[in-house]
Amino acid sequence: MRFFVLLLLFLITLSAKSQEVKVLDRETGFPIQNVTIYNDNRDLVVYSNKHGIADLSAFKDTDVISFNHLAFIEFEILKKELGIINFKVKLTNRSELLDEVVLSASRGKETRSRIAETISITSREDIKKIAPQTSADLLANLPGIKVQKTQMGGGSPVIRGMEANRVLLVVDGVRMNNAIYRTGHLQNSITVSPTVLERTEIIYGPSSVIYGSDALGGVINYFTKIPEINKENTVNTSISSRFSSVNDEKTMHLDLELGFSKWASFTAVSYSDFGDLKMGKTRNHGFDNWGKVYQYSNNTNTFYNPVGVPNSNPNLQKNTGYNQLDLLQKFYVPLNKKTDISFNFQYSTSSDIPNFDNLAEVSSGKLRYAEAYYGPQNRFLASTYLHINPDYSWLEKGSLVFAFQQIEESRIERRMNSLDRYYRYENVDVYSLNGDFTVPLNKAKNRNLSYGFEFTHNDVSSNAIGRKIAVNGNEINGFTNDFVIQSRYPDGGSQYSSAALYTNYRQDLSSKSTLNTGIRFTSTFLKALWVDDTFITLPDMDIYTDNKAVSATAGYVYKPSANWQISTLVSSGFRSPNIDDIGKIRYKNGQVTVPNIYLKPEYVYNSELGIMRYFNEKNFLVSANVYYTLLHNYIARGTFEMNGEKTLGYDGVMATTMANINNKNAYITGGTFSFQGTIANHFKSNGSVTYTKGRSYDKKLPLSSIPPLFGNLEVSYNFNKFQTGLNYRFNAAKKLNDYNLEEGIDNIEQTPFIAETGNYYGTPKWSTLNLNTNYQFSDKVSISFRIDNIFDVHFKEFASSISSPGRNYMGSVLLKL
Repeated sequence: MRFFVLLLLFLITLSAKSQEVKVLDRETGFPIQNVTIYNDNRDLVVYSNKHGIADLSAFKDTDVISFNHLAFIEFEILKKELGIINFKVKLTNRSELLDEVVLSASRGKETRSRIAETISITSREDIKKIAPQTSADLLANLPGIKVQKTQMGGGSPVIRGMEANRVLLVVDGVRMNNAIYRTGHLQNSITVSPTVLERTEIIYGPSSVIYGSDALGGVINYFTKIPEINKENTVNTSISSRFSSVNDEKTMHLDLELGFSKWASFTAVSYSDFGDLKMGKTRNHGFDNWGKVYQYSNNTNTFYNPVGVPNSNPNLQKNTGYNQLDLLQKFYVPLNKKTDISFNFQYSTSSDIPNFDNLAEVSSGKLRYAEAYYGPQNRFLASTYLHINPDYSWLEKGSLVFAFQQIEESRIERRMNSLDRYYRYENVDVYSLNGDFTVPLNKAKNRNLSYGFEFTHNDVSSNAIGRKIAVNGNEINGFTNDFVIQSRYPDGGSQYSSAALYTNYRQDLSSKSTLNTGIRFTSTFLKALWVDDTFITLPDMDIYTDNKAVSATAGYVYKPSANWQISTLVSSGFRSPNIDDIGKIRYKNGQVTVPNIYLKPEYVYNSELGIMRYFNEKNFLVSANVYYTLLHNYIARGTFEMNGEKTLGYDGVMATTMANINNKNAYITGGTFSFQGTIANHFKSNGSVTYTKGRSYDKKLPLSSIPPLFGNLEVSYNFNKFQTGLNYRFNAAKKLNDYNLEEGIDNIEQTPFIAETGNYYGTPKWSTLNLNTNYQFSDKVSISFRIDNIFDVHFKEFASSISSPGRNYMGSVLLKL
C-alpha cells in the first residue's frame, strides 16, 4: 500500500513538472525572462520568470503555443509535443536573422520588410558591448551618425548633414526637442543615460508625417526598459560599475525590477563622475601643438586669479570634468485584457559643466575667459502611456501619451581680469499629447490605416543679471552691485505651440511589394515679448507668428526574392522657426546673433533609394542607400543689420551683428553602405561607410554641418560565454574650401593654423583601432574590458572644440541578483 501511495505522489509530481517549460537563449544557454507565452486565441497568456520557467498547466494539449520576446525570433509548438524537446524551448536572437521589429517608423510594431525608410536598430546587448560613457558616445558608434562636441559634457548628433534642431530626439514616444533647441550644435542628447536604454532606433531622412516639425535629417528614438508583469512575483536587481582611464570615469548603476500579476515596476539610478579628459599623444597629422592646452583658468565661484595658470601636462584638457545623475521610475499596470497603462518618470541633473570652447580661447597669448560654464542641466519628464486594443472596425489598437517636461539651463561667464560676472537662466515647460491609432482595412490585414494627432505647448522664461564680484586678494567674498545685461531669449516670456493631424496607409500590393503613403497637416504658433530695450530695440517688441505646413511621404518596397529588398521613397518635411531661431541673442568669436522676427519656416524635399541583400539564410545583411534632399527657404546664419547698424555692444565688447535668415535653395546628397551579420561559425562582422555633400544653389557655398567621409569596420568572435572584437574607425580629411566660413558653425578656428599661409588647414584625417571583450560567467555575472584608441592617436571630430579621447582602458562588471 505504501508503495502505491509513493508511486501516486511521484506520478503527480511528474505530471506537475511536465506542465513547466524552460525558455533558453540558443546561443548562450542562459534562461530568458519575461517571454510572453500564449495560445492561438490569445485568451491565455503567461510569462517566464527570472529562471526562464513558465507554468503551462492552463493550456490544453491541443493548443498551439507561441513564445514571443522582442529580442528573439517567435517560436510556435503544439503543447503535447514539448516532451519531444524535453520541455526546453531555445529561442534564436532576432538580430541573427536581421528580421527586426521596428517600433518607431509608424509609432507601432512593424517588420523591416514592410518599411521603405532607412532604419538602424541598436539592441541592449549592442549597447552593453559599445559601453558608451554617454548617449552621445553611443550615437557616435551608429551607422551614418557623426557627433560634434564643444565640451565633454555634451554631444551634437549629425544625420545626413543636419544637426541640432533639424534632428528630432524622442524618448519613450515623447519628443525632447523644445522651443529653445538651437541651430548649430546641441548638447541635450546626453540627458538620457545609456545604462537605462533597452534599444535605440534611428530613422534617416525627413520623417515629418509621423513626427512633425524638426524631423528633417532624421529621428533618434530612445527606448528605456519596460517592466513586465509576472505571475511568479519576481524581484530582480542588477548592479553595474565601470571605470575608464582616459578621464577617470567612475560610473555606478543600480536597477530594481518588480514583476507581479497585477502590476510591474522598474527603478534605475545611474551616477557618473568624469575627470579632465586626456587627448592622444600620437600626432600622425603632423601638427605638434594643435589642440594642446598650455594654460588654463583656475578661477571658481570663490577663487579669483587675473591670469591663466601654466598646464604641466598640455595633453590633459583642463576644465572638462563634470558629473551626472540620472533617475528612472516606470510603472506598468494592465487594466484588463484590452487596456493597459504605464507611468514614466525621468530626471537628469549634472554638476556645472565647463564650456571648454570658451575656456580654451586665447587672444594675444592670454586666456579670454576666467569663468565659462553651463549650470546644472536639469531635465524632468513625467508621462502617462495608455495602450488600448478595442478591436473596433475603425480602431483595432492605439495609444495615448500625455507628457510634461521641465528643462532648466543656465550659462555663467566672466572674462579674464574682469570683475563682471554674467548670469543667464532659461526655463522651459513643455506639455504634449499624442494619439496614434491603427486599423486593418481587410481580414487579411494586408491593408492597414494608421492615424493620429499631436499637440504641444512650450512656455519659455529667460532671465539675466550681471553681478560685480568683490575680491580680497584671491578670495571672492560677495558682490558689490548688480547691473542690467541682455537676456538670451525674450525677457517678457515666450510661448511656442503646435497642433497636427496625420494619416498613414500601408498596403501589401502582393507577396513581393508594399506601398506606404502618408500625409500630415501641422500648425505652429509663436508668441514672444521683449520688455527691456536697453541694448536692442526691435521693429516690434511683441510678436506673433502662425505657420502652417503640409508634409507627405510615399514609399514602395519590392522584394524580388526572399533575399532581396529594394525600397524607394519620396518625402517632404519642414521646420517651423522656434524661439531660439527668432529670438536668440548670443555672442561668440566677435559676432553677436540678434533676433530676426521675420524668419519663415524651412522645407525639405527628399528622394532616396535603398537596396538590401541577405545572405547565409538571412544571417548576413548588406545594404546601401543613396538620397538627394532639396532645402527650400533654408535657415542659416548671415550678416544682419539691426536698426541700420552692423555692430552692437554686448557684454562690454563691440561685435558684428548676425542673425538667422531665410535663404533660397540648397541641396544635400550622399549615401551609406553598411553590412552586419554572421560571416562564419562564431564570427560576426559589421561596418559602414557614409558620404555626404551639401551646397547652396543661391550662394554657391558649402553648407555647414557636412561631415567628411567616415565609417567603421568591426569583426567579433562569439563562443558560448566569451565575446571579443576589433573595431576600426576612420574619418577622411575636410579641407578649408569645403567649410562654410560665413556661418561659423563648423568652428574652422578649431583646426590647425598654418602660419605660412595665414589660413586654417581644416580637419585632418584620422583612424583608430579599438578592442572590446566580454565574458559572461553565468546569467548573473559578466565582465567587460575595452581598449579604445589603442595607438593613442590625437584627433578632433569634425567641428569639435575638444580633442577626442586618447588611449582608454575601460573595465566594467555587471551583477544580477
